[in-house]
Amino acid sequence: MKTKKDKSIGIIGSGILGMSLAYYLRQNGYTNITLFEAQTNIGGLASAWNLGDIRWDKFYHVILLSDQYTRSMLTEIGLEQEIKWRETKTGFFSDGKLYSMSGILEFLLFPPLNLIQKFRLGLTIFYASKLKKWKKIEKISVEDWLIKWSGKKTFNKIWLPLLKAKLGENYRVTSAAFIWATIQRMYSARKSGLKKEMFGYVKGGYGRILDRLYKILKNEGVEIKTGFQVDKIKSSQSLTVTFTNGISAYFDNLIVTVPSPIIPDICTELESSEKEKYGKIHYMGVICASVLLNKSLSEFYITNIIDDGILFTGVIEMTTLVD
Repeated sequence: MKTKKDKSIGIIGSGILGMSLAYYLRQNGYTNITLFEAQTNIGGLASAWNLGDIRWDKFYHVILLSDQYTRSMLTEIGLEQEIKWRETKTGFFSDGKLYSMSGILEFLLFPPLNLIQKFRLGLTIFYASKLKKWKKIEKISVEDWLIKWSGKKTFNKIWLPLLKAKLGENYRVTSAAFIWATIQRMYSARKSGLKKEMFGYVKGGYGRILDRLYKILKNEGVEIKTGFQVDKIKSSQSLTVTFTNGISAYFDNLIVTVPSPIIPDICTELESSEKEKYGKIHYMGVICASVLLNKSLSEFYITNIIDDGILFTGVIEMTTLVD
């Protein structure tokens, strides 16, 4: 008779979530785990690719001092001590000019806003960084909340371009809790006392983290299968997964980590009410172009573009962080 930890577990998707689940389940004594990935390589959105002779993350990733879960996992797999911490700077491109906003003095001298607007902007960030009872703002729109605290002009000049860069027109239906969570995480990236923005990375990027997880999982008996795209998932006496290559697999338990809109298509036995809930979850696409240059563009890790009519919403310069 199978014990709970002998039962078979299938995990669909080998992104950071899928890999982490496989790792922690194995560490907690589960012995029969299989991880499936539709692509030919593991990693999902955290995977790496080659730019010339450089192998780096497809999308930009950093580790913050406050990212305790990430740092805890890196400690367990022996990579936390290899995090390289760097002080970074933030820039804004406004009215055709590049400005730094990386410290108190630069904030006070920031030309696109007058003194009162800068005061209200600073007050908004400070208040959000100290706010603990975030549920009371969950039903307030991010636009209304930011206008209340920062003012209409500051909202239109600073917050609106940043919101559109992140959310597009969906900022109109976004809760104020979104900006609270963003400010909380970024504010805590500033080292206590020094108030400097400290970002970190592991040499080799997330590709190296994934490689380490892959080796640990393989050594501990987790089966990892790439090139297995799910076609249908059905439940009878056991959970049956049929893949587009014609192969089927059977599990006692199954965890699906693919994007939510895909789930109703592959889990055909969901009730209509469940399918309706999944249908209400909206995903946004993003174009993140990686360019390998022979010199730096600026001293800023991130340059926020707040001018209208410019194609790019921001520039992330990894060179300011990564050697």
